[in-house]
Amino acid sequence: MADKTPRNNAHCTLPDDPEQSTYRFIIVAAKRARQLQGGARAVLPTSSKKPTVIATEEVRRGLVKYSLTGTAPNQVPVEPQV
Repeated sequence: MADKTPRNNAHCTLPDDPEQSTYRFIIVAAKRARQLQGGARAVLPTSSKKPTVIATEEVRRGLVKYSLTGTAPNQVPVEPQV
């Protein structure tokens, strides 16, 4: 059996910031991926063609700005602004 080199899963990691919500991260990344699928340009140069990978990396690096709307703490709709 050949030795396999471990795959780099940096694009799959979620931020460890306690101020950030994992749910919010996923929602913002999903909305950004939808924008990329609709023809928006990626902010970072990347070799990946998958919109979900690109969007996740952009959000993880803090390149996608978003604003929280609403007042209920358990209903947090977000709109990414690039």
